[in-house]
Order: sequence, then structure tokens, then C-alpha cells
Amino acid sequence: MEPAERGPDDGLVDLIIRQAAEGGSLAALFSALCEHLLQIGLPVWRTSLSMRAIDPIVTASSLYWHRDKGVGEPVRFGLADRPAYERSPIAHVLDNGLPAARWRIEAGEGCARFPLLAELRAAGGTDYLMRIVGFAGQVALPGIALSIATDRPGGFTLTEIRRMDRMLPALGLACHRFALEATLADVLSVYLGPRTAGRVLAGEIMRGTGRRITAAILLADLRGFTALSAQADPMKVVGWLNEHLEAMGAPIDAAGGEILKFTGDGLLAVFTADDDGTESAACARALAAAEAMLAATTTLNRARCQAGLPQLGLGVVLHHGEVVYGNVGAARRLDFTAIGPAVNEASRLEKLCGRLGRALLLSGAFAAHCERPLRRIGAFRLRGVNTPVEVLEPEAPRARERVDAPGPLETDQSVGP
Repeated sequence: MEPAERGPDDGLVDLIIRQAAEGGSLAALFSALCEHLLQIGLPVWRTSLSMRAIDPIVTASSLYWHRDKGVGEPVRFGLADRPAYERSPIAHVLDNGLPAARWRIEAGEGCARFPLLAELRAAGGTDYLMRIVGFAGQVALPGIALSIATDRPGGFTLTEIRRMDRMLPALGLACHRFALEATLADVLSVYLGPRTAGRVLAGEIMRGTGRRITAAILLADLRGFTALSAQADPMKVVGWLNEHLEAMGAPIDAAGGEILKFTGDGLLAVFTADDDGTESAACARALAAAEAMLAATTTLNRARCQAGLPQLGLGVVLHHGEVVYGNVGAARRLDFTAIGPAVNEASRLEKLCGRLGRALLLSGAFAAHCERPLRRIGAFRLRGVNTPVEVLEPEAPRARERVDAPGPLETDQSVGP
């Protein structure tokens, strides 16, 4: 038997599979696909490709292609975009469990109900297709929504629609591959931090693997949280804690640090010289983050006070030293974190914040790389540390804000858990 003759649209499936197998990006695949649709004579004008996201902030993302502009940057949507979503064609299709829909917008179909279709019609659109391709077994990632619009008078022919529909299984499989890759990276980044997530995805997942790094260490702890937890409604406490952790975490991200872990009512973060090449620059970023954290906490507490809600103080310690950055834990339950004497010393130093009534303390090791004017507080013996540790603070008044009832300056005292 002679092989069946290949149609002009058969190259669509080949193109999709090749693009997915070669890696690249979903945007590159989508761009190549739309351009190919034009090349084989299909009158595409505007297309979109949308998928849900597993992310604490982003609920979905979309790619848009326009015949005259190509593919733009991904557009991400959050909870604030929900009202607009509810008035969209995609919401209508998904909420009604439809696999496909069509609106002949040239004749006004759907334009009174969906603002998007009215906009497309006003711009010259004539026909609008929506297709849903599901991902089997993926509850949180149900599939993709593909829209294709044309501005040709009369819209798409049924033959053209059938030609485009034949590519959908291959497109769904390719998008599934890119969605899983993106979701894995995003989820790991949310729970581990972007740098740590990159290392895990690069294969550093065996227990005991790690590397020595020299870093500025930031350890922060909320004051009064334990007492508050024992008195207030747990759900309210969680909400208050999240507000404080956001005020603490955002400045760290902005300054190029990485939060390694949340320690209940505090956090541990590191700043390395990887980005700017000098320990002094890393310490400067850590100090800037610490002061921004304290300022944000003050602002938050002021708003809490006005609302009659409880306030929480904050103590921050900055230290510098070598740590081992890698995997520790049980065989099937690992934690990617920093461990070592420098981390332990920072934990001991943090106890001094409350005793000295200081919001921000710097170790001598950190101060050696700090170019800001500093004031010496004293030398303190820390439990488990052989020699007294110098403790300083920035001269800026805001860094000396008291977080607890101030006590007399204590030097050469043993500090431990």
C-alpha cells in the first residue's frame, strides 16, 4: 500500500514535538507554532495560551501572540485579577466543563457578555475559538486553554478549524512537559529559595553533599511571640506572624540575600559574595536588609497599635564566617541549609538582643567587613565559644531602637540557650 499523502498541516505536530524535545521554552514553541500556522495558510491574527500555576501569588499565566508583534512576555495573574477572569471566555468554558467554544464576533456573538470579545471585534476581529486540552492525572495543573482569533471576513472555515484541532494532543503533551518543569522550579524556589532550588535541580540532592562558603549571616527573632501564642486565637496568631515574616523577608530578597529557613518566629538568611565579588559588599547588603527589616517592623507595629492589635518586637544579629551549605537530614527527608560554628555563634549572639535592649547587633567578625561607622558595645563570652566575642552596633539612631525593657550594659557574660 502506498503511504498516505502528507497534508500541508502535518508539519504542525512535527514542529511541536521537535520544539518540546529540544528544550528551549514554551514561549519559543508558541511563537514557532503561530508563525507556522501563518506559513501553511491559516488566517491566525491573535492567539493566547494559558495555564494555571502552583504558586502562592500567581494563579495563572498566559502567553499572547499577535500577527504584527509576535509573542510578548508572559502575563501572570493573581487573586486581584479574579473579577476580570470571571468575565472572560475562558472562565465560561471552564466553569461549564466545555472542551471547546466558538464565537463569531463579526456577528456580535459573545460581545455583550465578554469584554475581551467586544475589544477584539472593535479591533477588526471576526471569529474566536477556544480549546481546552486536559492534563491526565494533574489536579492542580488541569491543562491548557488555547484561543485563536482571526480578522479575516467570514472567519475560519470548518476545514481550517479541523486542521488546527488535529495539533491539540501534541500541543497538550508539549505544554505538559513545560508546565511540569516550570512548576518544579517554582515550587522548589518558594520552599527553598531561588539559589538553593537551582542547586537541587542541578542534582545536589544526596545527603551529606554541600560546600563551604563564606557568608554574612543574618539571624532574626520576634520578641513576645511565645507569650502571644499562648493567649490569642491560633488562626489570628498565624496571620500576625505572616505579616511580620513578610516584613522581615521582603528586605532580604530585595538585598540579594537568601532565606534558608523560617525558625517558627524567626528566620536564618545568608548573603554571599557571589553576586558582587567582595565580602564587604555582601555585608553591606546584609546590614541594609537588617535595617529595612527593623523599619518595616516598626511601621507594622505602629499600624497594629492604631488598630488595637498586639505588637511584636524584633531582634536581628549579623555575623560573618564560614558555613557548610548543603543537605542534612534523614535519608528521605532532607533540609538544604547552612550549618557550622558561625551559625551557632549567631544563634548565641541573638540572645543578647533582649538582654541588652538592642534591636540590631553586629559581631566583630561582621564588623571587620563593614564600612559603616560602628559603636562598640562590649565583649561577651558565648557558650561553646572559647574567646569573648566583640559586639557592636551601627551608629545610626534607628539601629539602636530598643525592643525590650533596656537593662544595664553587660560585658564578659556567658550567653547560651
